[in-house]
Amino acid sequence: MSRPYRRPVFAVIRLVLFQPDIPQNAGAMMRLAACMGISLDLVEPCGFPFDEGRMDRDLKRAGMDYLAMLDLVRHTSWSAFRKSHGGRLVLLTTAGDVSHADFAFRPDDRIIVGRESAGVPQDVHDEVNARIRIPMRLGIRSINVAQAAAIGVAEALRQTGQLPR
Repeated sequence: MSRPYRRPVFAVIRLVLFQPDIPQNAGAMMRLAACMGISLDLVEPCGFPFDEGRMDRDLKRAGMDYLAMLDLVRHTSWSAFRKSHGGRLVLLTTAGDVSHADFAFRPDDRIIVGRESAGVPQDVHDEVNARIRIPMRLGIRSINVAQAAAIGVAEALRQTGQLPR
């Protein structure tokens, strides 16, 4: 039996997409945010159309009807995002210093994922408060960004007691 949709009380943790360039992944992460009850910050530019009248069909397909339930804030640039948000900046990156499982998340963390094609530039690496990685087998390059976001967000919500009920 399905439960009727109710507007959630959003967790304090936020997911930040830095200039996403694959619409299917962005849609999947938007769906993740809606389902987990977290807000999502989108740092532009995107590598695909993302306007009301001209939204990429692959993004809409991956996000499905969950996009209507998303608490989304768009930022025209990294500097615009930085001016509008507090909280600790936690970057998910293959160049991370510590495993996500060993990292102590805080309730006000902003979990950042980079572009699928290039991650984030060095100046963003230099500005974040923490760089964490998801452990993988040797010789493997990276986990899909949407899957990595799900792993990081789930662990952060679990640690901080913000998992939806």
